[in-house]
Amino acid sequence: MALKAAFMFVAPGADAERDRSVVTTPEVELIVVGVPDYSSAEKAAVRLVAEGVSAIELCGGFGHVGTGRVARAVQGKAAVGAVRFDAHPGLDGKSGDGLF
Repeated sequence: MALKAAFMFVAPGADAERDRSVVTTPEVELIVVGVPDYSSAEKAAVRLVAEGVSAIELCGGFGHVGTGRVARAVQGKAAVGAVRFDAHPGLDGKSGDGLF
């Protein structure tokens, strides 16, 4: 059975329904989802788990607070990990924690 995973990025103006793509390989189905803020990320993560996703990786725009919020939202039903940036280049050198 292939791993069903997701990569979620945070970008103002993103829409989780519209800004979504799927990459399928023999071993991994990866769903890429863009969200505008942490609240939307929590909702998207719950939907991803309902779709069978067992691992969610968050982009570097998610700070410690955002990562914790997504992890709490999925209630242990998926592993949550994060790429780390102290200052994310796509968010004007800031962490999402200071923006969302």
